[in-house]
Amino acid sequence: MVKKKHNDVILEKCPTGIKGLDEITKGGLPKGRPTLICGSAGCGKTLFSMEFLMRGAMDYDEPGVFMTFEETPEDLAKNFMSLGFDLNEMVKRGLIATDHVYIERSEIEETGEYDLEGLFVRLGSAIDSIGAKRVVLDTIEALFSGLSNTAIIRAELRRLFHWLKERGVTAIVTGESGGRRLAAFEQKRNRPTAG
Repeated sequence: MVKKKHNDVILEKCPTGIKGLDEITKGGLPKGRPTLICGSAGCGKTLFSMEFLMRGAMDYDEPGVFMTFEETPEDLAKNFMSLGFDLNEMVKRGLIATDHVYIERSEIEETGEYDLEGLFVRLGSAIDSIGAKRVVLDTIEALFSGLSNTAIIRAELRRLFHWLKERGVTAIVTGESGGRRLAAFEQKRNRPTAG
């Protein structure tokens, strides 16, 4: 955090490099923290996240990891190309790492012991491989598609956000707005606390 005049504390920001966004957010996204980006299918969450990673690598010398739970690396490369970015070249240069985690909904069973430890290991390895400063997880619902226990989902999302913050990466986690499970987490996370 950065101190401002009159002892006010302001949140340190990570510039996105996305035209107009840094201006309206007064500097970008919260630095070293995860940000949840929600919207309906097709609203541009993935493209927004891609530009955040590419601009970080090209303009701010901040390598990034794009972990996808739906699209293949080939699809990602096509999507990046639609924005004028050569993903394959950025991967070769060690500025971007991609990882496609395939999750079959029917293989996820609710046992009461569900956790994201394997994801943390895999993501940590990708971050370390290129010294990533930025991370994108697209889209989070895939991790919990077979679960109905909102307490487990909430606990694991809380762990994920805490893990990302502990790693000090600026992260975007995308999600579908209006989803029953994610909406419950959003409401709990954004509820004002007495203090």
